[in-house]
Amino acid sequence: MATSRVLIGGGTGFIGSRLGELLIRSSYTVTNVSRMPGINNISWTDLECTGLLPMTNAVVNCAGQQVMDLTKKWTPGFKQNVASSRIYTTKALAKAVNTAKHKPKVFVLITGVGAYEASPYCRYDESSAITGKDFFSTLCKDWEAAADIKPPVRLVIIRSGVVIGRWGGMIKNMFLPFWLGLGGRLGDGKQFLPWIHIDDLCRMIQFAIESKIEGIVNGVAPQVITNEEFTQAFARALRRPALLPIPELLLKFLYNPERARMLLTGQYVISKRAEGIGFKFRYKTIDEACKEVARLYPLKLPLTPTSSL
Repeated sequence: MATSRVLIGGGTGFIGSRLGELLIRSSYTVTNVSRMPGINNISWTDLECTGLLPMTNAVVNCAGQQVMDLTKKWTPGFKQNVASSRIYTTKALAKAVNTAKHKPKVFVLITGVGAYEASPYCRYDESSAITGKDFFSTLCKDWEAAADIKPPVRLVIIRSGVVIGRWGGMIKNMFLPFWLGLGGRLGDGKQFLPWIHIDDLCRMIQFAIESKIEGIVNGVAPQVITNEEFTQAFARALRRPALLPIPELLLKFLYNPERARMLLTGQYVISKRAEGIGFKFRYKTIDEACKEVARLYPLKLPLTPTSSL
């Protein structure tokens, strides 16, 4: 395995950097495709010009502008950037895979459970259809279609829930308000919140690389929760109250109604496939996940490779 290389699109980001740490501990050589220069990085232009590097065993795409980057206004230009940062990078990696003389074994694409239409009633698993009726489900449909991978390369699409991790994503945005006792549910808090701890997501990606699985896998933890249940679990982990709900109208005013809808609605999503073929979650409950991220000064503990479980 020491000579196997994994190419990670967006490898310097929240998920990609943690994935890289795990794979290096598993004796892979990791190269990132990124806009940022670095020792183990290549640019997207380099990828288009030279293709895959020698001995590339797997390609993973974690790239994409954060939808909930609240420093950016929800404008047509920002929405286009959100879409193109996902679709362009996926097409570029797919082209490199398809034209490679020595092809990798697998292409893993990380999308989102937003592919499923938000609903308080529907129950989704990997066999459920996606409709493409709102912005994010339409984006996911186009995003996944961009992964036009030709055999014999396996294609695995992991539709991730909200990623729970101390160093980025939702937790990074909400940590300070909750630490100060200013946290609370969003709207009525009844919306479902599919989630997964970042370490489990990275281990699932490694599992996809090393197993024979292909097709759609829902990257969600076994416990199905609502926003209210997450709010209370995170507050308990921090030992703080969470008594200040954010009204729906305020969220729509602050973040734009279309983006606020992603916070105020959700999907009931389960993963039938992952555990069905032997993947074992380390963080099965939201209390376990919140306890791990509830540190004012977080430690980056090393990940245990899936192959050693």
